[in-house]
Amino acid sequence: MGIQTFRFFLHSPPNWHLLSFIFFATICSYSFHWYLTSHSVIPSPRVSWTVRHKSIHLFLFLIGLTGATIFFFLLIDYWLWLLIAAIITFLYSAPKIPHPYFRVLRKVALGKTIFLAMVWMYVTTILPIIISQQPWTSYFLLFIFSRFFLIYAICILFDLRDREDDKAAGIRSLITFLNQRNIFIAFIFTLLLFVIATLWLLQYGYQWPSILILLIPGVIVASLYNYAKTNFSDMLYYFILDGLMAFSAILMLISGI
Repeated sequence: MGIQTFRFFLHSPPNWHLLSFIFFATICSYSFHWYLTSHSVIPSPRVSWTVRHKSIHLFLFLIGLTGATIFFFLLIDYWLWLLIAAIITFLYSAPKIPHPYFRVLRKVALGKTIFLAMVWMYVTTILPIIISQQPWTSYFLLFIFSRFFLIYAICILFDLRDREDDKAAGIRSLITFLNQRNIFIAFIFTLLLFVIATLWLLQYGYQWPSILILLIPGVIVASLYNYAKTNFSDMLYYFILDGLMAFSAILMLISGI
């Protein structure tokens, strides 16, 4: 996703220090999050595996933290922007920390979904733009909005699956507040904003083949809504839905766009 931003929108070679930072930071944050996950109301082979292999997540967390720290210092000129990414990432997992100070974050309405969508948008669009040192333009903002709302729509499905777990843990999010009808409305509205932002890129010289590739993941996500409401398989969520975030990047790489 970071490479897509560099190649497709910035028309510049990728900054491999940044991509390496994102790689190790992702390992670090996900291992930290799953290390703190100990149960699920919904049966999940992944959660069961996590509970039995805490030491592996701890090991991966330390590897990710070491790598992210090294590349943080190689990008020290942008330390503030990298720190913002780290803070947003931490806020996503912080409610799982078994300490009174962090349990307060469970009461922050909407936070869980927005933090996750925001950090993936931030590290794969805003950070590459900042580090490329290119002047900001309107179509940068459209791409940022397009990516955020696609990821947010995917996050709504994850929150819908995790609804009972979040309620049991006292974690508040948009989905724990809304009924099924309003969740669907929020989902459709989010995808509509994604489509509008993406189509608007046509005004800045982007061609239909590129726009259609960007839209394909949104179409697939929309088609999976009803199925994802009742099928909570790890393959659906951690392979298909997670993969759709990067699907347009893969299609662009294959097609040479």
